[in-house]
Amino acid sequence: MSVEVHSLGCRLNISESEALRGLLGEARDLVVINSCAVTSEAVRQTRQAIRRARRDRPEARLIVTGCAAEVERETLGTMPEVDGIVPNIAKLDPRAWNVPASPAPRERRRYTRGFVQVQNGCDHACTFCVIPQGRGPSRSRSVAEVLEDVAVHLDAGVNEIVLTGVDLTSWGADLPDGPRLGALCEAILGRFPALPRLRLSSIDGAEVDDALFDLIAGETRVMPHVHLSLQHGHDLILKRMKRRHSRTDALSLVERLRARRPGIAIGADLIAGFPTEDEPAHRENLSIVDALEIVHGHVFPYSARAGTPAARMPRLDAATIKARAVELRARVARVRESWLAGQVGKPLWVLAEKGGTGHAENFAPVRLPAGTQPGSLIRVTPARIVEGILEA
Repeated sequence: MSVEVHSLGCRLNISESEALRGLLGEARDLVVINSCAVTSEAVRQTRQAIRRARRDRPEARLIVTGCAAEVERETLGTMPEVDGIVPNIAKLDPRAWNVPASPAPRERRRYTRGFVQVQNGCDHACTFCVIPQGRGPSRSRSVAEVLEDVAVHLDAGVNEIVLTGVDLTSWGADLPDGPRLGALCEAILGRFPALPRLRLSSIDGAEVDDALFDLIAGETRVMPHVHLSLQHGHDLILKRMKRRHSRTDALSLVERLRARRPGIAIGADLIAGFPTEDEPAHRENLSIVDALEIVHGHVFPYSARAGTPAARMPRLDAATIKARAVELRARVARVRESWLAGQVGKPLWVLAEKGGTGHAENFAPVRLPAGTQPGSLIRVTPARIVEGILEA
């Protein structure tokens, strides 16, 4: 008998899956699929994971939770492989699993990084997004709760903390006095002066407060790597997405960051083929990759999600969406290749991971010497690029 938790989707799900493993212990024959619903492809992968888990563990009880368990509840609930569904909002509630409220301590060092959830849910209404349906309104954890979680990871020897959330930069809006994410980062860095690396997951540029900007721009323990929830490079498409920033806003933010921290690496989420996207809008989407020098790009072909306003907008044909996604990925790959070439010969501090690779402070992938202990920090000066990975 054993418990398996399979995580799909975002870093927040990874963090929650770790907490689930600790909550559930081992004394049961159970498989949990912590699902994702951000795109129709994510839902397809969830169904695939369910079928694979049933083949691998035919006698185990199979439970589905996560965003797809909310958004696709009826579809997943009728799959013969599924024994039950736990609502996403309740997945870390011991009562949902019939376990003690205070489970026995469990080793949490499954990953080389410590993923710390500081916020859940979202109060925005982007026209393409189904995640608020899956996770509900924005809810912030207290500073004390976050610091306690960070301490657990550091006690386990983790050298990098990654702050995660559905809408990370909205942290604090629902707390007394409305603190901002910059204040939380200051509290973490102040409480744990020995913490080597603090990294942020995806952030909304429209919500970056002054203290957070200063930390990203000037604090060496905050990693020089920003991943923007950008979504598009054309103003009219951004308005139709109901985003709260313009192209100029994104360009200005990155320009100001680079003025203070020239080596900062920029990542971004980008959607290809959004409804009504004509050829000029697509070209603007391509051009923002070059303008921002996006080196960590997550490109999503537009996927209509039932119940969202965008699903009712005039849609592009599937072939055009696919072709534009391919072109957008190629543009990111070109910029990334040039950026990686610029890392050759530069000394980098790399966090070692399993499989003989790791990531530098700017999240450049690096192949490490044989025998490097996962979780350790190692100084490497890359001499070449092999298959998209830096190596000495």
